[in-house]
Amino acid sequence: MKTLFLITARGGSKGIPGKNIKELAGIPLIHYSILFARLFAEDIDICLSTDSEDILESAKIINYKAPFIRPKNLALDDSGSYNVIVHAIKFYKIMGIEYDNIVLLQPTSPIRLKTHLTEALSLYSNDIDMVVSVTKTHLYHYYYEKDGLLFPFGQIHQRRQDSEILYKHNGSIYIINTSSLLNYSDFSKFKCVKKFVMDVDYSWDIDTIEEWNRIDHLLRSKSVKFDI
Repeated sequence: MKTLFLITARGGSKGIPGKNIKELAGIPLIHYSILFARLFAEDIDICLSTDSEDILESAKIINYKAPFIRPKNLALDDSGSYNVIVHAIKFYKIMGIEYDNIVLLQPTSPIRLKTHLTEALSLYSNDIDMVVSVTKTHLYHYYYEKDGLLFPFGQIHQRRQDSEILYKHNGSIYIINTSSLLNYSDFSKFKCVKKFVMDVDYSWDIDTIEEWNRIDHLLRSKSVKFDI
């Protein structure tokens, strides 16, 4: 089974300008995912998809050279991951290289352990569409608004410990069946998806400066471990 490790990193970032090359606990953010992928694969099977020359230059610091620069039409605010992944797969297919599956590593979720991906990979098989990392949440947390007031979504007097457990993507790991990717027009159409549950301490998806500062503190204080 041939696997492509894909890291998607767009240059534009409104919340944190230059986020992917900004140093998080002394290490450029993009380096975390590249170095993590290298724990599992050689550079030939690691693809950094970016539209940014600055990100490409940052990757060269750790002797990684991207195979292409992403087209600008796939680097817009509304450019979805699906088309970006398909672009990478088709690029390699033209080069005569076909991958059975893709491990997508989003750079905005830098805190991972090697055991996380090893365990997630053990859940994957060719007859499923995707394994996705998630974290637990509760129906208890959700509210809807009516007439300017908030009401709990679910039983009004339900205790948290009794509420239904739900799962949300944490952005860290996606293992995608290439055939499924090409057969469907969107991830939402996948019919067979397995979850890999990660602890909340490893379920950060950096989008704001407050989240950045929190993770920077956790890493500098060694409050959370990571592998690269």
